[in-house]
Amino acid sequence: MRTRGLLLTLVLLFSLVLTPPASATRGAWVVDEQRLGDRLLELTVSSEAVGHDIGVRLLLPRDWDRQPRRDWPTLYLLHGCCDGDTGYRSWTDKTDVEELTARSNVLVVMPEAGPAGFYSDWRSGPAWETFHLTELRRLLERQYRSDDRRAVAGLSMGGFGALSYAARHPGFFRAAASYSGVVHTTYQGPDLVQGLVSGWGLDPDDLWGDPVADAGTWAAHNPYDLAKRLRGTPLYLSTGNGQPGPLDPPDAQPDSLERFLGEESVALAERLRALRIPVTTDFYGPGRHAWPYWERALHDSFPLLERALCGHRC
Repeated sequence: MRTRGLLLTLVLLFSLVLTPPASATRGAWVVDEQRLGDRLLELTVSSEAVGHDIGVRLLLPRDWDRQPRRDWPTLYLLHGCCDGDTGYRSWTDKTDVEELTARSNVLVVMPEAGPAGFYSDWRSGPAWETFHLTELRRLLERQYRSDDRRAVAGLSMGGFGALSYAARHPGFFRAAASYSGVVHTTYQGPDLVQGLVSGWGLDPDDLWGDPVADAGTWAAHNPYDLAKRLRGTPLYLSTGNGQPGPLDPPDAQPDSLERFLGEESVALAERLRALRIPVTTDFYGPGRHAWPYWERALHDSFPLLERALCGHRC
């Protein structure tokens, strides 16, 4: 009996040693963390939903180190299409978001979403929506003291993500902002979305299916079709009309993509107002699909986002 008891004890001890922690057996977990500055962290996160490691950057709140037991309101900043697998670095590399938020007690989260992932759980492929709104959210709450006060903003494909997520999950985000966003995915047909996806060597039908046969799935992700579900969420839309503007180089040519996305944003704003859903717009006329305009839009919309998170300055 003593020998059996000893063997059982040894088996239990070995099982404890060999069994990884619960956080590393499901969902997402941090496999590497680097502090790049006083407030800037770069994480490598392993995700079951996506199936491989994902990059995420964080800007820590002003008082992060001084208040180690406090939880923080969280702003998600979503990147656009076509930056490869480093889109999560674009906000800090190409804007002054670090300086803008230096005096704010908001945790800023900038996650990867694939070059043309469209912030969705693909029919055949990565589950970006599950990663961002379930796996990453839980990780942020568990390890980085994120609370349930959340807002979201994004540019281009990220503008789609911001409004699609807010509409698909009412109440999850307290405010949402889109800068030159893909906010009407079937405006004049599905060619824009399908072209961006196929441009990365991916099958467009693996995203939401066939635009005709699977029209319901397309509509279930389209901010324009989901407009009613945005009621009660403070909203901000900005876009140019594609003509060279004050923040473009002197030799800039007209930009057909920004013109097209500008028409989408106008259509969504008209839809929201027809539904008597308030929306703040900045349809500033001349301006191309370029970072200087998105940085300016972030500055313009940040008070709305921060107010939704904190009720006053965070």
